[in-house]
Amino acid sequence: MSEVIHLADESRFIINLYGAQAVLAYELYDDSCNFNNTYVPPELRGKGLAEKLVRHGLQWAKAADYKIEASCWYVEKFLTKT
Repeated sequence: MSEVIHLADESRFIINLYGAQAVLAYELYDDSCNFNNTYVPPELRGKGLAEKLVRHGLQWAKAADYKIEASCWYVEKFLTKT
């Protein structure tokens, strides 16, 4: 399956698959991490890549003890789940 790659210098997580790239972008502020954009190209949609990126990103942010914020509606859905 596709591997999540963390490009810390570019503040994003990516999955490369079939020559295309799915992305989860974030911004760091002091002690907080704001996930601000999730994008999956049309040809990669329906494969669970956005969810995989978000779960990976949230796990990373929690492990780093960041306060987690989301200005991206898709990431926000994961933060409001009980």
